[in-house]
Amino acid sequence: MVKVTQETKNSESDDDVGRYRIQAVADMTGVSAATLRAWERRYGIPTPKRTASSYRLYSDRDIDLVKQVRELCDAGMAPSQAAREVLAREEASPPAVETVASETDAYSLAIDRILGAVDRFDADQLEAAVKHSLYLGPSVTVFERILAPSLGEIGRRWEKGSLSVGQEHLAAEIVGNAVRYILRLVQPESSGRLALLACFADEEHVTPLYGIALRFADWGFKTVMLGARTPTHALSHAVAEVNPDIIGLSVTIAPPPYRARELVDGYAEACGEVPWIVGGVAAADIADLVQARGGAVANPDPQVTRELVERMIATRKAAARH
Repeated sequence: MVKVTQETKNSESDDDVGRYRIQAVADMTGVSAATLRAWERRYGIPTPKRTASSYRLYSDRDIDLVKQVRELCDAGMAPSQAAREVLAREEASPPAVETVASETDAYSLAIDRILGAVDRFDADQLEAAVKHSLYLGPSVTVFERILAPSLGEIGRRWEKGSLSVGQEHLAAEIVGNAVRYILRLVQPESSGRLALLACFADEEHVTPLYGIALRFADWGFKTVMLGARTPTHALSHAVAEVNPDIIGLSVTIAPPPYRARELVDGYAEACGEVPWIVGGVAAADIADLVQARGGAVANPDPQVTRELVERMIATRKAAARH
């Protein structure tokens, strides 16, 4: 993945920005790299950007068009006819408000399919439902609109007793594998920036951390994941070994006050001069402790958090020059 300049961002929509290399697109769409190149040459779908070294970079829009062509081909249509059909749809696309409503319905249906498969304890159908959801949009959107809400609802049903431990574990395994898969796909192949991510020492819920990782990958960071229950000494060792540009910590259940202070103090010491930010639904509960020790708390608005991360990194670099 190449870095997208601000000038490029101003001139292109997010859907048109080149993000993915050809093998990642092949994995996401089920269309081989050779076929992708052939469709581009013969039919004008997709239309990837090119890096200075002539590598193809595909956008979210490219991926969506490829999936549409593939679906028509699977239904028996010739590739040339399928490409013409998809391009005609693109030219006659409905108003944005209708598109938003359609996407919302698609996300809700995907969640219903996942929950239905879990209710039936049907591993094959659950795998199929999760795989289908991966085709419904960019990775961050799929995670935030489908996979994370599905896991959240599964957890609530388990707590109420309407799902068994076995059903909850099945869902966590299959959905978790999908989240780890899409994170691997969107990781920058080369990047000068690295984010080290971990959960608080008493935190077992790792799914939100993957959401954070997908955001960082979308912002051009490679990520190193330490996962659930990361003690302060483990973070300290990791910081010394990988020298990250930013550290992200996740907390979804606020520890008791004495434990929160102990952990925040330990993490602040482990991070040293590296900027660190805490996210998760319980981050606001310990915001005063985090900020008092030089850390930051993520904002619910991802763009605000991104700007905060960039300022923290820039401040550290400026201090290092003086």
